[in-house]
Amino acid sequence: MLTRQESQQRISRLQEALRANGIDGALFIHPIDVYYFSGTRQNSTLWVPAAGEPRLWVRKSLARGQQESCIEDTRPFPSSKEFPAQFEEGVRSIGFTFDVAPVQQFNYYQKLLPGRDFVDVSAINREIRSVKSPWELEQIRYCGKQLSGVFRQVPEFLKPGMREVDLAAEFEYRLRKAGGEGYVRMRAFNQELFQGLAVSSATAGATGFFDGAVTGEGMSSASPHGASAALIPVNAPILIDYTGVFNGYIIDMTRFFVIGTLAPELEHAFRTALAIQGYLAEQLKPGAICEELFLKAAEMAQQAGLAEHFMGAPGENAKFVGHGVGLELDEFPVLAQGFKVALQAGQTLAIEPKFVFPGQGVIGIENTFAVSDEGGVRLSDLPDDIVYL
Repeated sequence: MLTRQESQQRISRLQEALRANGIDGALFIHPIDVYYFSGTRQNSTLWVPAAGEPRLWVRKSLARGQQESCIEDTRPFPSSKEFPAQFEEGVRSIGFTFDVAPVQQFNYYQKLLPGRDFVDVSAINREIRSVKSPWELEQIRYCGKQLSGVFRQVPEFLKPGMREVDLAAEFEYRLRKAGGEGYVRMRAFNQELFQGLAVSSATAGATGFFDGAVTGEGMSSASPHGASAALIPVNAPILIDYTGVFNGYIIDMTRFFVIGTLAPELEHAFRTALAIQGYLAEQLKPGAICEELFLKAAEMAQQAGLAEHFMGAPGENAKFVGHGVGLELDEFPVLAQGFKVALQAGQTLAIEPKFVFPGQGVIGIENTFAVSDEGGVRLSDLPDDIVYL
């Protein structure tokens, strides 16, 4: 559970940012934002004034919210008539996370608080959340330990004749037994993910909505992502790309397995992916510019003769090579074209150089690192090697 000290440190950082931007306070309704600052994911609304003590109003469950919350003033959600009286008369500007707030909810709170100026604090919130405390880094390390333990079991159950969905089910069974929570929270609109994906060369060229290098075919047009019912071929790479979610925190990792042998061009692509990961890990230092790191990774792929396969099937290439992780899978920062932002110490990123060859398979690597003065600190200890069976 979140400690009161952690909660207070996060709120202090937020209040400092609110004052610096001339905002009187921030109103959070998105569950994971409420959890980040308060320690409870119950159906709640959190008010953090620029100065003074925060308040948490809980709709359900009040009993559990009061038990879990690090906010001293945790109370029932007031009636619509009583709600405006909860705010000081001098409160004129109210921060709101426009990136995730439904229009209906925005209109509801705007109607409850007439005469106030609602301003977007999405960027402020995401930047604060991107920098992890030592306590948070320990949570992600634990995720890495547990997920690595499941990856190590794969040779015990990956057999010839399996379908992709059989492999996914076996992996997910063990991940759940290890305590994995399964909730892969994502902030971006129109994105969703069921724990991870197991994809073979049978569906490596499948494309879809998911903003990543690999989509997979999925089980239907309603679930067009991840493992399918296709049989896993021999002598081709098998991608297992999964999140480990424990205590709300996420780690993202990918490993490759082969039943048989691998074509030389895929081995070349794998070595290139390792080289890109190694370079990026060395550069994960405060002040490094995210876009420049992506462009260097793309340059390395081009120099290896693999540009059209980098981060997606030809013509469907994703424009990033790393993404922030924490309580959500798509946190800041992003190593992407157009993201001209400097890294900060304590940020955590999943670095995932991958190459997609339709009909032949996917190959690459993914690990999660923390930004530090010495470069990226790896948050899991699983070897990167392809496992041949």
